[in-house]
Amino acid sequence: MTASPWVVITGASRGIGRATALAFAQAGRPVALIGRGAAELDDLVAEITHLGGQAVALPLDLSQVAQVRPAVTDLVVRLGGVDILVNNAGMGYTAGLADTPLADWQRVLDLNLTAAFQCIQAVLPAMRAAHRGTILNVVSIAGRQTFPDWGAYCVSKFGLLALSQTLAAEERLHGIRVCGFCPGAVNTPIWDTPTVQADFNRAAMLTPEIVAQTLVHVALLPEEAAVEELVLMPRGGAF
Repeated sequence: MTASPWVVITGASRGIGRATALAFAQAGRPVALIGRGAAELDDLVAEITHLGGQAVALPLDLSQVAQVRPAVTDLVVRLGGVDILVNNAGMGYTAGLADTPLADWQRVLDLNLTAAFQCIQAVLPAMRAAHRGTILNVVSIAGRQTFPDWGAYCVSKFGLLALSQTLAAEERLHGIRVCGFCPGAVNTPIWDTPTVQADFNRAAMLTPEIVAQTLVHVALLPEEAAVEELVLMPRGGAF
């Protein structure tokens, strides 16, 4: 579709994903947008196109993990390769561990961890063939410290950080950089979802735009440099 390197972003219809798509487009990169909200993705494609960028959309429910690798593999083939993957899709979930139903536990792990794993497996062959690529996994500060009543979420994010660290070690020889990116609280629609019951000062949180700027900066560093783990906190610290 284009000679420029493509950026694939999951959870791109809102929040961090949407801001990241706009930031990469403003940096001159074509972006492939993955998310459940087809109408929202189409609106974002139109906005990026209006700004002079290039974007395509892939509506996909990443919680249906068996569908993820085939769909993203097909996308990579159609794009002619991918240079950057931003694994951003995820869900929040609050409940005490004693009260967390198994189905909810599995749903959190499927979306926050397994879907990212499947996206990684989909892009790795093209990245290895090109002997270059950057994979940014949006973890959370909850991947480095635990919080009561966020058990399933913390477990999924600790797992995503471990996935990032292991992948970084395995793929260095293939010219692929991997970053486990751990932001503190970000003011996104995740706080309005029915699976999250929390009352924080959202004005004190990071904005999606700040997170997006950081992701783009890390991704576009010279190839000789690699940021393998990064913690970005609101000035007030963890909530």
